[in-house]
Amino acid sequence: MIAVDTSALMAILLGEPDADIVMQVLDEAEALCISAGTLAEAMIVADRRSVGTEMQQLIEGLGIEVVTVTQSGADAVAAAYRTWGKGIHPAALNFGDCFAYGLAAERNCPLLFVGDDFGKTDVRLASPRRDER
Repeated sequence: MIAVDTSALMAILLGEPDADIVMQVLDEAEALCISAGTLAEAMIVADRRSVGTEMQQLIEGLGIEVVTVTQSGADAVAAAYRTWGKGIHPAALNFGDCFAYGLAAERNCPLLFVGDDFGKTDVRLASPRRDER
């Protein structure tokens, strides 16, 4: 199981340098999940970048399990922000990031993302790294 962050999905849709590696990780994963909070963020970000329809198609095509935010999930999101949030820690996770972090923590699974923010946390990483190419 791999939890997926908005940044990984946007990398694919925008053809960013890590898109091929992200797709490889997604294709090789036994199962994928995304928090409903992260899904909302992904759709908002994609709409603002004029790729909203493509985001919906990508998520459906990958068969990602959408995980609802329960009380324990909300607690995990809040705890993530208290520990790793903007203005609190150098990781500077935003509200949306905390849904992805919280799900990975709750499910005890790695998180697929692109960028540097989650690398400054204690989450297990399923992130493509440029130095591994």
